[in-house]
Order: sequence, then C-alpha cells, then structure tokens
Amino acid sequence: MPTLEEHIREVLTRKKILLMTHLVLGYPSFEVNRRVIEAMVTGGVDLIELQIPFSEPVADGPMIVKANQAALAGGTRVEQCLDFAADLIRTHDIPFLFMTYYNILFRRGLPEFIDTAARIGIRGFIVPDLPPEEGYDYLALCRQAGLAPVQIFAPTSTDERMRYLAEHGAGFVYCVARRGVTGSKTDFDETFDTYMQRCRKATALPLAVGFGIRDREDVRYLEGKADIAVIGTETIRLVEEKGPEAVGPFVAGLR
Repeated sequence: MPTLEEHIREVLTRKKILLMTHLVLGYPSFEVNRRVIEAMVTGGVDLIELQIPFSEPVADGPMIVKANQAALAGGTRVEQCLDFAADLIRTHDIPFLFMTYYNILFRRGLPEFIDTAARIGIRGFIVPDLPPEEGYDYLALCRQAGLAPVQIFAPTSTDERMRYLAEHGAGFVYCVARRGVTGSKTDFDETFDTYMQRCRKATALPLAVGFGIRDREDVRYLEGKADIAVIGTETIRLVEEKGPEAVGPFVAGLR
C-alpha cells in the first residue's frame, strides 16, 4: 500500500486541490455520521478526518466543542469510534485519519491504540496537543506502524519551528490558517500568502489548510498555494441547519 503522502501526490496529478472534511464521531449520532460520510464521498471528498470526542478540545471552536460535548453526553466511547471507523474503511476507498487529543491515546495505551488504528486501516493521526518534544514514543510507534503523525504549522510558528515540526511529521502538514480556534471565517490576504510561502519553504510535504474554509471561493483561493483544503465546522453547521442530505451538494459545489 502506498504511504499517505504517496497517495496524496498521486491524486494531485488529477486534481488541482484535494478536499478533506471533518466530523465528530457520535454527533449527532453514528447513524447520521454514516449518512454524512456517504454524502461526502459521493460528493468527491478525498480524505476524511474522524474526530474522537474529548471533553476539552482546546483547538476547537464553539461549534465543534458543542459537538464533542454532545457526543460524550450521548454515550460515545472510544471503542465505538474504533469499530465505526473500521466499518467505514471497509466501505469507502479513501484515506481516513483520526483527529483527537493525547489523553485519548494515553488512557487506552499508546501501543494498543496505534496498533488497533493500523490494523483497521487508519492512515494517520492529527493530535493538536502533542508537540514532538513530548511525543517520542508516539512518533516511533507511528513510524513502526506505517501511520502518518501529521504535524501542525501556525502563523505564529517561526521558520525554525516549522522545519523542526516537518522533520517529525509525515503524510502532510496541517497549516492553521489563522490564530485562534476553528470555526471563524478566515480572511485571505497578503499576510496569509506570505505565511503559505513560509510553510512551503519549510517542508516538502503536501500542505493542508484548515480553520475557516467555508465555500468554493475559499477553495479556489487556495489552489496553487495549498494541496488540501480542510472543511470542518461548516459541514457540522450544515447538518445542524439543513440535515445530512445537504452535505453532498455542498461538497460537490466546493469544486
């Protein structure tokens, strides 16, 4: 099987930019998750980020925080998320990643969690609260399992910090589009362009941009600057306001 980076680069030979969507497992239910993912795949999504809910999702904005809290209040547990992900991976032929916070991995046990993720076919992890300096075991286990420990750049990252993060990452780099948490609209301007130039200079890995990507105009702006556009809060908002059936047309319209 090709690595996650190899897969992304192969798809990029056929598309100007890839789409990665995000959802919180168990919110509003696993059944709705299933319908939303089916719509996302049908609409042309290239990767999907599955968030295992956590009680203190510090990188997330109000919409995703609420989704995490509601999923946990509804009884969502890690074992359910693993089983659900395994079923999705058998059903859909695109890469799935887990996004969560380190406590989830720690409580289950790093070797067991990473081994289980690899066994069911997860391709990588996004763990916002685990810097490389504190994640040596995590990084080593990911390498052994052939999984991508995706690292995160921010506008406040120095050039030196970006290079250091990239050395410890794989698959792609997640470039946070602005300061703050998820959900708010991002204004693309010359400052953002300069930031993306710094990101590109710091690593040869594909670049994903998330935080505030909401519509076709945003995705079009990122073409030529990034390799992957990440849409998270907007799909959750859409499901809340219009139902899961609205997701497919929305995703298809992003291209």
